[in-house]
Amino acid sequence: MNTLQHLTASLSLLLCMGAAHALEVQPYTPAALADAQKAGKPVALHFHASWCPTCRAQDKVFTDFKPDATLALPLLVVDYDKERALKQQLKVHTQSTVIVYRGTRETARVAGETDPAKLKAALQSAL
Repeated sequence: MNTLQHLTASLSLLLCMGAAHALEVQPYTPAALADAQKAGKPVALHFHASWCPTCRAQDKVFTDFKPDATLALPLLVVDYDKERALKQQLKVHTQSTVIVYRGTRETARVAGETDPAKLKAALQSAL
Protein backbone atom coordinates (compact mmCIF):
# COMPACT_ATOMS: atom_id res chain seq x y z
CA MET A 1 0.00 0.00 0.00
CA ASN A 2 1.50 3.33 -0.99
CA THR A 3 1.41 6.44 1.19
CA LEU A 4 -1.58 7.98 -0.61
CA GLN A 5 -3.63 4.80 -0.26
CA HIS A 6 -2.70 4.57 3.42
CA LEU A 7 -3.74 8.18 4.06
CA THR A 8 -7.01 7.69 2.18
CA ALA A 9 -7.80 4.55 4.18
CA SER A 10 -6.97 6.32 7.45
CA LEU A 11 -9.16 9.30 6.55
CA SER A 12 -12.05 7.00 5.63
CA LEU A 13 -11.72 5.21 8.96
CA LEU A 14 -11.71 8.50 10.87
CA LEU A 15 -14.79 9.72 9.01
CA CYS A 16 -16.63 6.50 9.79
CA MET A 17 -15.66 6.69 13.44
CA GLY A 18 -16.83 10.31 13.62
CA ALA A 19 -20.15 9.45 12.03
CA ALA A 20 -20.82 6.93 14.79
CA HIS A 21 -20.79 9.80 17.26
CA ALA A 22 -23.01 12.20 15.34
CA LEU A 23 -26.73 12.67 14.73
CA GLU A 24 -28.23 9.30 13.83
CA VAL A 25 -31.54 9.69 11.98
CA GLN A 26 -33.48 6.42 12.14
CA PRO A 27 -37.08 5.21 12.09
CA TYR A 28 -38.95 5.26 15.40
CA THR A 29 -39.49 1.99 17.19
CA PRO A 30 -40.86 1.68 20.72
CA ALA A 31 -37.81 -0.43 21.62
CA ALA A 32 -35.31 2.20 20.41
CA LEU A 33 -37.00 4.89 22.50
CA ALA A 34 -37.36 2.64 25.55
CA ASP A 35 -33.72 1.50 25.37
CA ALA A 36 -32.37 5.06 25.18
CA GLN A 37 -34.63 6.28 27.97
CA LYS A 38 -33.90 3.30 30.22
CA ALA A 39 -30.14 3.91 29.77
CA GLY A 40 -30.58 7.61 30.58
CA LYS A 41 -29.24 8.59 27.17
CA PRO A 42 -30.25 11.54 24.97
CA VAL A 43 -32.83 10.78 22.29
CA ALA A 44 -35.11 12.90 20.12
CA LEU A 45 -38.42 12.22 18.40
CA HIS A 46 -39.37 13.92 15.13
CA PHE A 47 -43.10 13.63 14.42
CA HIS A 48 -43.01 13.59 10.63
CA ALA A 49 -45.63 13.43 7.87
CA SER A 50 -44.62 12.80 4.27
CA TRP A 51 -47.16 15.36 3.06
CA CYS A 52 -45.84 18.12 5.38
CA PRO A 53 -43.63 20.81 3.76
CA THR A 54 -42.32 21.91 7.17
CA CYS A 55 -41.27 18.33 7.94
CA ARG A 56 -39.40 18.17 4.63
CA ALA A 57 -37.61 21.43 5.49
CA GLN A 58 -36.67 19.95 8.88
CA ASP A 59 -35.39 16.81 7.11
CA LYS A 60 -32.93 18.94 5.15
CA VAL A 61 -31.66 20.55 8.37
CA PHE A 62 -31.31 17.19 10.11
CA THR A 63 -29.47 15.76 7.09
CA ASP A 64 -27.01 18.64 7.33
CA PHE A 65 -26.55 17.83 11.04
CA LYS A 66 -25.65 14.15 10.45
CA PRO A 67 -21.85 14.67 10.48
CA ASP A 68 -21.96 17.08 13.45
CA ALA A 69 -20.09 15.40 16.31
CA THR A 70 -21.67 17.79 18.83
CA LEU A 71 -25.04 16.11 18.17
CA ALA A 72 -24.30 12.56 19.31
CA LEU A 73 -27.83 11.25 19.74
CA PRO A 74 -30.44 9.30 17.80
CA LEU A 75 -33.27 11.21 16.11
CA LEU A 76 -36.18 8.79 15.84
CA VAL A 77 -38.56 9.68 13.01
CA VAL A 78 -42.15 9.02 14.08
CA ASP A 79 -44.85 8.57 11.42
CA TYR A 80 -47.32 11.28 12.43
CA ASP A 81 -50.23 9.59 10.65
CA LYS A 82 -49.69 6.11 12.10
CA GLU A 83 -48.48 6.56 15.68
CA ARG A 84 -51.75 7.91 17.11
CA ALA A 85 -51.36 6.40 20.57
CA LEU A 86 -47.87 7.87 20.96
CA LYS A 87 -49.11 11.29 19.80
CA GLN A 88 -51.89 11.18 22.37
CA GLN A 89 -49.57 9.97 25.15
CA LEU A 90 -47.06 12.76 24.47
CA LYS A 91 -49.71 15.42 23.71
CA VAL A 92 -48.42 16.05 20.19
CA HIS A 93 -51.00 18.07 18.26
CA THR A 94 -49.11 18.89 15.07
CA GLN A 95 -46.72 17.25 12.68
CA SER A 96 -43.21 18.73 12.57
CA THR A 97 -42.95 18.46 16.35
CA VAL A 98 -39.55 17.58 17.78
CA ILE A 99 -39.30 16.36 21.38
CA VAL A 100 -35.88 15.89 22.98
CA TYR A 101 -35.20 13.75 26.05
CA ARG A 102 -32.36 12.97 28.37
CA GLY A 103 -33.52 9.61 29.64
CA THR A 104 -37.19 10.12 30.45
CA ARG A 105 -36.84 13.85 31.18
CA GLU A 106 -38.04 16.11 28.38
CA THR A 107 -35.43 18.81 27.73
CA ALA A 108 -36.95 20.56 24.69
CA ARG A 109 -40.02 20.63 22.49
CA VAL A 110 -40.43 22.62 19.29
CA ALA A 111 -43.18 22.53 16.67
CA GLY A 112 -42.98 23.90 13.16
CA GLU A 113 -39.40 25.08 13.67
CA THR A 114 -37.06 25.07 10.66
CA ASP A 115 -34.33 27.43 11.87
CA PRO A 116 -31.13 25.33 12.05
CA ALA A 117 -29.82 27.18 15.12
CA LYS A 118 -33.04 26.61 17.07
CA LEU A 119 -33.26 22.95 16.06
CA LYS A 120 -29.63 22.42 17.01
CA ALA A 121 -30.17 24.11 20.38
CA ALA A 122 -33.16 21.84 21.03
CA LEU A 123 -31.12 18.73 20.22
CA GLN A 124 -28.17 19.90 22.32
CA SER A 125 -30.44 20.45 25.32
CA ALA A 126 -30.18 16.76 26.16
CA LEU A 127 -26.41 16.46 25.81
